Amino acid sequence: MPENLERNDENVVYVGKKPTMNYVLAVVTQFNNGARNVVIKARGKSINKAVDIAEIVRNRFLNDLKYEVTLGTEKIKSEDRESNVSSIEILLKR
Repeated sequence: MPENLERNDENVVYVGKKPTMNYVLAVVTQFNNGARNVVIKARGKSINKAVDIAEIVRNRFLNDLKYEVTLGTEKIKSEDRESNVSSIEILLKR
């Protein structure tokens, strides 16, 4: 993600197990409250939901958005082993 953008937890939406439209509402609300950019973050099986959220926001609600995608791998440590989990960050900006 470019370093010159404001970066705080207020403009980051973490995708989990809630319904897709809950996250869409969160993103649209951030933009309606004056945010210039919003980051959608997801890991593992939630990646496809994050892509769906970004596309719903862009196609149904805010047609003027541009996006940048960052892919990565995060190491997750459990009690006895370490595993790699895919991650995605989708930066939506006006």
